Amino acid sequence: MPELSRRRRLLVLAICCFSLLIVSLDNTVLNVALPTLRADLGASVAGMQWTIDAYTLVLASLLMLAGSTADRIGRRRVFQAGLAIFTLGSLLCSIAPNLEWLVVFRMVQAVGGSMLNPVAMSIITNTFTDPRERARAIGVWGGVVGISMAAGPLVGGLLVDGISWRAIFWLNLPVGLAALALTARYVPESRAPRPRRPDVVGQLLVIALLGSLTYAIIEAPAAGWTSPLILSCTAVALASLVALLLYERRRAEPLVDPRFFRSAPFSGATVVAVCAFASLGGFLFMNTLYLQDVRGLSALRAGLWMLPMAATTLVLAPLSGRLVGAYGPRVPLVLAGPTMAASGLLFAALDVESSDALLLTGYMLFGIGFGLVNAPITNTAVSGMPRAQAGVAAAIASTSRQVGTSLGVAVIGAVLAAGAGAHATDSYEEFTDASRPAWWIIAGCGLVILLLGVVTTGTWARATADRTARRLSPEPEES
Repeated sequence: MPELSRRRRLLVLAICCFSLLIVSLDNTVLNVALPTLRADLGASVAGMQWTIDAYTLVLASLLMLAGSTADRIGRRRVFQAGLAIFTLGSLLCSIAPNLEWLVVFRMVQAVGGSMLNPVAMSIITNTFTDPRERARAIGVWGGVVGISMAAGPLVGGLLVDGISWRAIFWLNLPVGLAALALTARYVPESRAPRPRRPDVVGQLLVIALLGSLTYAIIEAPAAGWTSPLILSCTAVALASLVALLLYERRRAEPLVDPRFFRSAPFSGATVVAVCAFASLGGFLFMNTLYLQDVRGLSALRAGLWMLPMAATTLVLAPLSGRLVGAYGPRVPLVLAGPTMAASGLLFAALDVESSDALLLTGYMLFGIGFGLVNAPITNTAVSGMPRAQAGVAAAIASTSRQVGTSLGVAVIGAVLAAGAGAHATDSYEEFTDASRPAWWIIAGCGLVILLLGVVTTGTWARATADRTARRLSPEPEES
């Protein structure tokens, strides 16, 4: 690929950032709209969970496939297809006649979204060849997630209160169409010199594992944990996991290379990503219901209440990146774990909801922790990996984030449903009682992050990463 001018490179970066913005904004905006959507479509707690998890599950299942397909047939081509499908899915979501069709159309959105984030990162990596320029570009890219978190609740509140919950999907249409046109004009085509071969069986096993596990967690409160349906789904999940581990060990180019998990930093980063994003998904889901259903706030006012959490995340995210560059991933992880745990503990042990000051303190503590935890995940995942394997390791870390969000919404929603009934209650006492076990789960996730931040970033952990790197087959560097 010929060297592009600086102006052209910045334009490519802007196009890629727009794609990340609409994908990231979609979930934060939708969270604010959940109570209005529930009232309009008559959804249960499980129904609201599916509007989030149908998207994140498909996204998590297809990220690796989308990345390898783009390497093989062309990154710009796959990126354009992703923009087109995501924009079409957004249009369909805006006209969904009922909850069932909304969930289906959210899955269409996710198919497109899976082609955007990993492929856009590959485009950025190939566009910015200078290491220092590339690092700055990736920093800008990462900052877009913080912007989406800060803007999502406010934008969602304005659209829901001013127009309708359907308007949150209209937001994607002009941005998606503009990005599609600009991609065709300015983004150069690129391919990997030796793309990974498709792993159809591995892909199907991942879909079966994630789908059956999430379905069992979401539907268990209504169907019963010992019902034949839930037991069958659990059995499918376990069988898929065992089959995936056995099958991937025998492939030369597996979808998920089991050897990666011999590296303590990589394994730690995967679990940290799941815990951090499970906490985020559960946190947003619970507080949206509390602020609007229990406190009776409008969508806009609920978004304003969430602003301190989003603002602290936005401020701390770049600081975390600088801490990683200066001291490694241990410092931000060791700071992030206790602050996220403190937020969960505050809600679980005290009557936080009765005090505005304590409520805001809990929100800000969570925002600080989440702002610090995101940057070290990718850095820790690729620590010690050969350059040829770093992209795959980063893609698995991205998949872990989506899996975490799905599990967080599923588990937290199941806990709420079990404590408050199939429909979220408007009673302050019942809601707070039902939510306490969920807050203990979030506190526990914070403690796991702290533990892994200590264990997987020391001398022993680096040694396991070095041994893993030597075991991995070297692949030709990408030009």
